[in-house]
Amino acid sequence: MNAQKAQKKPNLKKLERQALREKYEMLPWKERMKAKYLNTYFFQRVVIWIFRFVLMVGISYIVIFPFITWIAGSIMAPSNLNYGDVRLIPRDFSVDIYKMVIEDMTYFEALGNTFVLSFMCAILQTFTCCWIGYGFAKFKFRGRGLVFLLVMLTMIIPHQTLQRSMYLQFHQFDVLGIVRFLNGGGIEIFGWNVKDLGEGVKTFFESIDIFKENPATGKVEIPLWYEYSAGEQASLEIRAAGINIARSYLPMILMSLGGLAFKNGLYIFLLRQFFRGIPDELEESAYIDGCGTFHTFFRIILPLSVPMLITVFLFSFCWQWTDTFYVNQVLDLGDSRNMLVDLVSRTVPEDFIQSATKEAGHSIGVYKTMITNTCGLMIIFPLVILYAFCQKFLVQGIEHSGIAN
Repeated sequence: MNAQKAQKKPNLKKLERQALREKYEMLPWKERMKAKYLNTYFFQRVVIWIFRFVLMVGISYIVIFPFITWIAGSIMAPSNLNYGDVRLIPRDFSVDIYKMVIEDMTYFEALGNTFVLSFMCAILQTFTCCWIGYGFAKFKFRGRGLVFLLVMLTMIIPHQTLQRSMYLQFHQFDVLGIVRFLNGGGIEIFGWNVKDLGEGVKTFFESIDIFKENPATGKVEIPLWYEYSAGEQASLEIRAAGINIARSYLPMILMSLGGLAFKNGLYIFLLRQFFRGIPDELEESAYIDGCGTFHTFFRIILPLSVPMLITVFLFSFCWQWTDTFYVNQVLDLGDSRNMLVDLVSRTVPEDFIQSATKEAGHSIGVYKTMITNTCGLMIIFPLVILYAFCQKFLVQGIEHSGIAN
């Protein structure tokens, strides 16, 4: 009986709507227009539509106008600054700024180095945070809530508070005192060194020194596989307190592998929320079929996580691309021209400034600002292209993470 009543109700409503539609179509054209447009509901919709349109146009103007100004200034000749009527549309077009940035400021070299570092860190952070997020979501262990709280604290604590300790850690990198031991420094326990037991023990530990000095530099160094832009061979300097790994990509790689890099707490949270939405029955059925934990993760969980992994990869890649804190603090490559984010802080060649001064006159300060803005555009331009092709995966990943709800 209840099922029959439930079926009758939609049918009755459908018949009523059909009868009203037939009556409406039988009315004259003027009466139909009055009934459709001269009512409170229509005016409310018009007012709401106008309000939304004006609001969206205003917000779009605020967001897009600076970029339009930057683009217009980047293709404007210096002589245009002397004309008061030139604002957004240049009178004389010029691409001299782009040529100067590409040729004299080594844009493509910095672009390649930045891409390698950002891609490498993004891949490592994505899979490391994937493992950690999966563990928090699917494995129950004592103290899980406390450990996850500590992970969330990494999103709250300002990175500037870790600046000093991070500097010392990567300029004197030594795990369990192994480097100190092999360099003849003995074994240190809570500030006390075993070498202090006696002269014979001290002589023994000093004789263990296996690192040899480089005759060319007078330092103990480990050569690396790449060179700086100036042609200098990259190397790791071994000191008594540890290895100086700050002149390489190793600090960024180690932080990415350990889940301690920039914004990794956010990535772990996103992946944890996503994995919690995957039914446990999928894993239980895999375990019944004989799959282990790793087999289940790689064959079942990872294929389901592709949109979320792409989202985390894009976040990590973009933030690493424009990172200035770790690049300036940790990644001491000895030459700031190696990184793309330093493009805006580089010195403009004097010959280019002198030639522009003849045309810009007293507006040379404004023209230097235009050069800085053009550098900013060339930094974010690769990210715009990346987002244009990957925005579908980004939206899918955010929806699947549960944050959108």
